[in-house]
Amino acid sequence: MKPTSTRKSTARGPLAAENACPACGKVMVEKHSKLSFPVNGEDVAVPHMAHLACPKCHEIVLRMDDARRLREGALDLYREKYNLLSADEIRGLRERLRLTQSALARLLRLGVNTISRWEAGRNIQTSAMDVLLRLVRDVPDSLAYLKKHAA
Repeated sequence: MKPTSTRKSTARGPLAAENACPACGKVMVEKHSKLSFPVNGEDVAVPHMAHLACPKCHEIVLRMDDARRLREGALDLYREKYNLLSADEIRGLRERLRLTQSALARLLRLGVNTISRWEAGRNIQTSAMDVLLRLVRDVPDSLAYLKKHAA
């Protein structure tokens, strides 16, 4: 018995199957391999990432969940490689200092959305900003200094 096609037609012509390659139309297959994602200007290779691959033209497609996992995996690997504070550590530091995100952003001369993204784990601070955060955390009077000299 021949499998039924998942292609449909419209007035404009046939629609591609849901898992068809956007480049050539061939049915894509699930694979797991190393994929890269850019973090702070550096490509970070994340091993064993699920994705769809075209057996004909080798196009790669990420489903929404796969793309999210790739991004999170790359951010985690980057943070680990450079020994950067985690999102929870940044939030905990800010809360321990009794600062709002806006107040911390002003002290560090950043946009408030930057602090929000760091704390949510959507972005990662640069190494220089990580050093400044650790300075505020570990060196007495550094917060007072920043408050005195913040714009």
